Amino acid sequence: MAKKRKTAAVLVALVAIIGIVGALVLGRATASCLSQKAQFNLPTGTTYSALLDTLQENGVENMSVVALVGKLRKLNQSVKPGHYELAAGSSAMDIVTTLRSGAQKPVKLTFNNIRTLDQLAGRLATQIEADSAALYAHLTAPATAAKYDLKPEQLIGIFIPNTYEVWWTLSPEALTDRMFKEYNAFWNSSRKAKLERTGLSEMEVITLASIVYEETKVASEMPKIAGVYINRLRRGIPLQACPTAKYALGDFTIKRVLHKHTQVQSPYNTYLHRGLTPGPICLPSITAIDAVLDYEKHSYLYFCAKEDFSGRHYFSKSLAEHNRYAKRYAAALSKAGIR
Repeated sequence: MAKKRKTAAVLVALVAIIGIVGALVLGRATASCLSQKAQFNLPTGTTYSALLDTLQENGVENMSVVALVGKLRKLNQSVKPGHYELAAGSSAMDIVTTLRSGAQKPVKLTFNNIRTLDQLAGRLATQIEADSAALYAHLTAPATAAKYDLKPEQLIGIFIPNTYEVWWTLSPEALTDRMFKEYNAFWNSSRKAKLERTGLSEMEVITLASIVYEETKVASEMPKIAGVYINRLRRGIPLQACPTAKYALGDFTIKRVLHKHTQVQSPYNTYLHRGLTPGPICLPSITAIDAVLDYEKHSYLYFCAKEDFSGRHYFSKSLAEHNRYAKRYAAALSKAGIR
């Protein structure tokens, strides 16, 4: 009987000790271990050890408690990749709960002033997990464009410059699916109604807008320039757009387009080929796209940059008048040392 009482007393003492230890651990596990908000990315394949290093690098304290709680809750068995944000004041329990559930936060995806798919892949790779090589391979694969009933040279046109919330772990395939969805949403009933006025398809509007956007960044002039190109398209006159010659050459540093530049053999050179280019020569702004849809009706067939380099243009109905303006602009370029 005495032995049983002694054993019971020992068990009670052990339970008490365990309870005290548990209370201490729980108290430390629920105490704040982060003084300010933390943001970080966990790439696919991140180990538990690397996860702990990332947490420490981002200001998490009491790492021994975090590590213990993580093991107790089996976070060490499955680290979920993603972009995470931890609030200031988060405890070890809060942190482990967030990471264990994979409750990542979306990132803001933005892109503009892009001319080519390799530039686009590079820009995207700085904002999501996929690297530029994987993105470029996907964007240039013929099957990718075919999935959306597009030609490869048209695929870049589904990327409407804006800010989008996406998961950092978004795959290249999921990315283009999302962009195509956004592209279709962009073409709402209002824009589709205006589309009929242009006589162009959606992708042709994007393509023309890309040329307009490369011609000027002055928003107020975009509808008038779009009107010039619409007039030339309808009359079968080559667009003769300088930006298309630069694109055909692949040299965007050219400041003065010369006759030799306009002779490059390329379907993108609108000096040699009538009609629009096979696809967009850049990602046009939404303002430029809407400028094409709201193009200004007029009789102008030509425009020339003003000699004050303001980015504005002279508009002409006759070639003779246009040539006079062109001579003034050429003289200004020469005076400025632009050869």
